[in-house]
Parts: sequence; structure tokens; C-alpha cells
Amino acid sequence: MGRLNLTLAISEYDHIHDLTSGVVPVEGVDLTHLNLSIEEIHFRFTKFREWDVSEMSLAKYVALLSQDDPAMVALPVFPNRAFRHSAIYVRRESGLTDPAQLAGKRVGVPEWAQTAVVYARGVLAHQYGVRLSAIEWWQAGVNQPGRSEKVELRLPQGLRLHPAPEKTLSGMLMSGELDAVITAHAPEPFERGDPEIVRLFRDAPAVEEAYWRTTGIFPIMHVVAIRREVYERHRWVAMNLYKAFEEARRRSLQRIFETTASRFPIPWLREYADRWKGLFGPDSGRLPPGGGLGRALSAGGGERLSRVACGGGVTAGPRRSRPPRAARP
Repeated sequence: MGRLNLTLAISEYDHIHDLTSGVVPVEGVDLTHLNLSIEEIHFRFTKFREWDVSEMSLAKYVALLSQDDPAMVALPVFPNRAFRHSAIYVRRESGLTDPAQLAGKRVGVPEWAQTAVVYARGVLAHQYGVRLSAIEWWQAGVNQPGRSEKVELRLPQGLRLHPAPEKTLSGMLMSGELDAVITAHAPEPFERGDPEIVRLFRDAPAVEEAYWRTTGIFPIMHVVAIRREVYERHRWVAMNLYKAFEEARRRSLQRIFETTASRFPIPWLREYADRWKGLFGPDSGRLPPGGGLGRALSAGGGERLSRVACGGGVTAGPRRSRPPRAARP
């Protein structure tokens, strides 16, 4: 049997670089890597399934499964994990510092079904008791106009979501049209250091660390998904891809903890990594030993995301609010 040619679209991460560069091979596979922006990857794979294996938004994957779209199968590989208390931005002059203050306010999102936005809504609703129906929601591109939802929504009664295709969240926040913005990609004024735009949680790392200590959840943003027809025809590919991703991740962590020479142009990275290791454990990010996929998704907030997605109209209905399914390599 000859080698299988597969195309993988995934953004550049150090913990997958050895795989995409070919240093870590995928047994039995000749892999072509497409290094595209996250937004482009998600749009093209969600809409058109243009390649064989892809980085994929967890929330969109859950949404498609709930709508009986079985066109892809996720692997228990999580290239992007991030806390999202830090994804809420406000104007400094607004005086907003408490999530409860968002009730009655206008809040913008790039997509209702963006994974970061789903997690942040869950934080507002379940951690701080904010009713989502008490907020007036707006949807627009973060720094460029024209962005739209990529999956079908079924918004619950009483929830108000207004599209603004000709505007940007950054512009609306700066002008006062919006009181807050929830987004994975920071507003442009924040990125360039404008002191007027700040995070709602001024000390977001401390808040997120407290959230981890309380819940044990390190949120999963993205998974790696295989087109179902490829998976059904070549089941062995799932295990071989999983092993290669794990080896690339192991090598990345080895570089971070190396003391002979710093492999990254950032001071004190090793010391920060040691603190992270003490907080999260020696091998955070893997499938927990003996727990399998379900435990990994629980530790990544998959079950919580499914509940928030269902209640917020991202998924089709209550019967689909269970944690997302994925291939077992």
C-alpha cells in the first residue's frame, strides 16, 4: 500500500511546528501544510471542506454536529487553548470593571458562534449571574467590516443580536456605540497601545488563575478535524496524526524548559513555564491518564461549552447539548 497524500491547514504554533516542517513525520502520510490565518482556515473548512485535515473552532464543530452535519470528525488534539476572561474589552472612561455592569449595555461580538465568545458568555452567565437577554448584542468584524456568522443560529426568544456588516467592533467601541466587545482578536486600538481601551478584568491573569483553581478547566478553543470521508476510508490516519501531534508538542515543551539556551526571544520564559507547570501539573494539555477523551473535554470545558452553546442558540437543541464527539485514535 502506497503512502497517503493529505493536506493539513493549521496556523503556525511552536507546538505543531516540528510536524508541519516535516521534522516529525506522520507514519504512512505525505503531508502538505497550508499556513493560513485562523479566520481563513475556519471559514473555508466550515463552508467548503477544502482540505483533508484542518484546525477547527470547537464551537463551530459542536454547532455542525448538532445540525446533523457529520462531514468532519475531530481528533483529541487541541492546538489552541486559552482562558477568555481577558477577551472582554471596554473603554476606560466607561468605568466598567464588574461583569454585572454589562446588564442593560450594548456588547459587540465578531461572531455569536466564535468559541472565545461562547466561553466568555458562559463566564458572564454562570460565574457572574449576568442574564444574556439583559444585554443588547451586536455582531460585526473586529477591525474590518463585512464579517458574518459561519453557522446557522437558533437564538432563544428574548435574545437580541443585531448584525452591523458595514461597521467594525473597534470603531463602535471607540465611538461609544458599544459599551464592551468580546473577541479573541483584540480591537486594533488595544493592539497599538491606546490607553483608552482596556480589559474589563484589569488583572485578567489573576482572575483566570482563580477560575482554573476553582473549576480545573483550561478552555479548548480549537480542535483538529478530519473530513469524514478520509477518516472512514483510512481509520489508521487518526492514530498516526495524533501520535505526530503529541510528539511535536513534547518537543516544543522540551525547548521551553531548556536552560542551556533560550529558544524564544522572551526573558524569564523558563521561570514562567516552571510556575505554569506547578499550577497545571507536569503534562497539562494531554489526554489525562486513564480518563480518555471525555475527561480531556471536561478539563477543557467541552461539556460547559456545549451547555452554553445550546442555551445561546449555537446548537440545534437540548438533545444535542452533550459534549462533542471526536475520533478515538
